[in-house]
Amino acid sequence: MIGPGSTRTLDESHVAIKVWDLPVRLFHWVLVLLLIVQLVTGQIGGDLMPWHLYSGYCVLVLMIFRILWGFAGGTHARFASFLAGPAATLRFAKRLFSREAVPQVGHNPLGGWMVIAMLVSLTLQAASGLFANDGAAAEGPLAAKVSLEDSNFLSEFHRWNLKILLLLAGVHIAAVIFHWVVKKDNLVGAMFTGVKHVPEAAVRERREGQRGTPPRRAPSREAASAQFASPWRALVLLAVAVAVVDMLVRR
Repeated sequence: MIGPGSTRTLDESHVAIKVWDLPVRLFHWVLVLLLIVQLVTGQIGGDLMPWHLYSGYCVLVLMIFRILWGFAGGTHARFASFLAGPAATLRFAKRLFSREAVPQVGHNPLGGWMVIAMLVSLTLQAASGLFANDGAAAEGPLAAKVSLEDSNFLSEFHRWNLKILLLLAGVHIAAVIFHWVVKKDNLVGAMFTGVKHVPEAAVRERREGQRGTPPRRAPSREAASAQFASPWRALVLLAVAVAVVDMLVRR
């Protein structure tokens, strides 16, 4: 059994490390299911539009929760653990296809900015849906609160932003496949189990202090050890997110 923050040796070169907590994993897979429902119901329309609206509310709940969890969650769930500046991100990108790139325990700098891009796009998609209309009978719960011109504008934005979302999703899937095939890093399995397999040398290098010689590879920004937030905190934050969305749709 692998406890939070613990490691065990898999072979001479790799260790298994608990990285993703249950709230992050549930967020990820529930979001995937909800987006499938959104795509299907949005394309078919008609009698399925109520389900499109309800699943959209759920997406907005998840977005609010994930933003809160990005500040109050465990080490690897926090934005501060994986957001790097432009220079550091560019250095990592240049070394991604070489042996100089350090395997990251959590999100790497490029993956971190992908998380932010998807969170922003998904939040805008769900929020704009509250004011949108389909030109027929269906409209968001707040569409009547704005002018028809504004509702039509947000409806067009809702359709345009969907293309951005699909592009981001495609890049995300391509990156997962690249890491799986080229880097031998099974990100999908880690998002189910919460455990990542990383080179022991990378863990050792990350935990070392000052060096006598310059590092051979780009250093990791990650902390030497990880902490995991209480599941009760996650439930409280989820309840807050549900309350916020409920207040919005009932206005």
